[in-house]
Amino acid sequence: MTTTDKTPQSTHEHGPRMRLAKLAPEFYKAMVGLDAAARKDLDPALVDLIKIRASQINHCAFCVNMHTRDAREAGETEERLHLLSAWEEAAGFFTEKERAALALTEAVTVLTDGFVPDAVYERAAAHFEEAELAQVIAAIIAINAWNRIGVTTRALPLQF
Repeated sequence: MTTTDKTPQSTHEHGPRMRLAKLAPEFYKAMVGLDAAARKDLDPALVDLIKIRASQINHCAFCVNMHTRDAREAGETEERLHLLSAWEEAAGFFTEKERAALALTEAVTVLTDGFVPDAVYERAAAHFEEAELAQVIAAIIAINAWNRIGVTTRALPLQF
């Protein structure tokens, strides 16, 4: 790339911008607590799907890498992980409850129209008790916050 070329370089040509946990430790500790509170009483497999799907949409390589690894270790299948980005076309691989949560995840993550459509919310509400739905929404919000941290600070995927 020449110095006059205005095309942005890919993020993997750069290292991390900062270590937020070190520089804002109270905030980071609060995020860890928020994340734990958001997952409370939810099926861990569902939480993994929510985290991975939001992270895919937000292009957070650190989170996609971490959460797919976590999901595999918890027993999630490679087939479902590969199909997650196309979950709407892979109906036979995801339950209706998971599909409702994934639709809500996409709506909350993208907010294209500035709101979550009633049909998406009602679909989720049909599959979750009110308290559980509140936790699903909390989990979606928490992973979106983590994604924004990862993308902004250019967190690099961990290699194990």
